[in-house]
Amino acid sequence: MDEGFDIENLYSLHQKKVYNIALNLVQSIEDAEDITQEVFLEIHRSIHNFNHQSMITTWIYRIAVNKSLDLIKSKKTKKRFAFITQLFHPQTGEQLYDIGSFIHPGIDMERKEESRFLYHAINKLNENQKTAYTLSQIQHFSQKEISSIMNLSEKAIESLIQRAKANLRIQLSNIYTKRRK
Repeated sequence: MDEGFDIENLYSLHQKKVYNIALNLVQSIEDAEDITQEVFLEIHRSIHNFNHQSMITTWIYRIAVNKSLDLIKSKKTKKRFAFITQLFHPQTGEQLYDIGSFIHPGIDMERKEESRFLYHAINKLNENQKTAYTLSQIQHFSQKEISSIMNLSEKAIESLIQRAKANLRIQLSNIYTKRRK
């Protein structure tokens, strides 16, 4: 392990941010908790490989984003193979998984329905748009930080965020138009 980094200190400084990144991307409290643990286990295993080409925080948040996206991909793959059967409990028939109804635990009661529509729309964005938008608009990272985390140019990040906003405007206006009818 690199003598310059104290894992416990890194955990206490970055655990909340890692958890929030994971929560906003995977939209599951349990999965976000698991990812947070996985991130710090990965840091513990790999700190000696940290090359100092970026800030340690960028490296940590990149791991969090990658682990979150890996879980999302894994769930999509499982969903594709199991399709309908995985959505329901085999004995009771009760629905087990509905990402469209995720409600962030930090949202006020009166804004929960709006939040549900927003997260449903965010989930329809492609992976890069979803990640850039989430890091920018929900986690409040700068475009420069997002550029480092996603390993893309700042111009690419700006474009992803703008396309995400445009796509969200379309999706949300469609949702609200349907609700009014």
